[in-house]
Amino acid sequence: MRLLVVEDEPQAARYLAKGLREYAFAVDTAEDGCTAIQKVAVTSYDLVILDVMLPDMDGVSVCKELRSRGYTGPILMLTARGAIPDRVAGLNAGADDYLTKPFEFDELIARIRALSRRQPHLEHPIICIADLVIDTHRREVSRGGASITLTTREYALLEYLATRQGAVVGRADISEHVWDESYDPGSNLIEVYIQRLRRKIDQGFPNQILHTRRGEGYQLTSKELING
Repeated sequence: MRLLVVEDEPQAARYLAKGLREYAFAVDTAEDGCTAIQKVAVTSYDLVILDVMLPDMDGVSVCKELRSRGYTGPILMLTARGAIPDRVAGLNAGADDYLTKPFEFDELIARIRALSRRQPHLEHPIICIADLVIDTHRREVSRGGASITLTTREYALLEYLATRQGAVVGRADISEHVWDESYDPGSNLIEVYIQRLRRKIDQGFPNQILHTRRGEGYQLTSKELING
């Protein structure tokens, strides 16, 4: 999943981004509302974490603007204001959830996961493809009952492909949701990680589930393909 963190305090933004990346999220940041609106206009974010107190326009106004421009993904608002009227204002503006500062990071992750489950392709925490099992809550992967150890990026790539199992997923879609804005589209990073992932989840098994579709992208499926 690719997230946008809208937070004007540099230290808080770094803390949130670092923590979220450790949970296999790709994270971009914006320090003000205008930048956030511009970034959402050009990038398909899976979720926006939006601070209420911003230097140019408040988070409630940003939320309203994002919704008016057609952004349909979950918006989680963060604020030091815990009063009920403030929460109501945020929710009425189009926010899906509201978290009051200070908060425990585990609660933030739980809120993100809860909002993600409302998305059609992420409603089930356990994903099974043939004998491959992905526990998206624990970020644990096994195949044939044997545990598979993945790096954070490998797991993020596998989860993204798994939530779209059976579909052919192109490089542009992968870079959009698994990598952040620092990704170089001219690099071969995706190919490198696909190769690493294939060695870990397919090598030694009779049926291959991670397939390359030449000129199209990659497909995670339990179906045998003639040209997989």
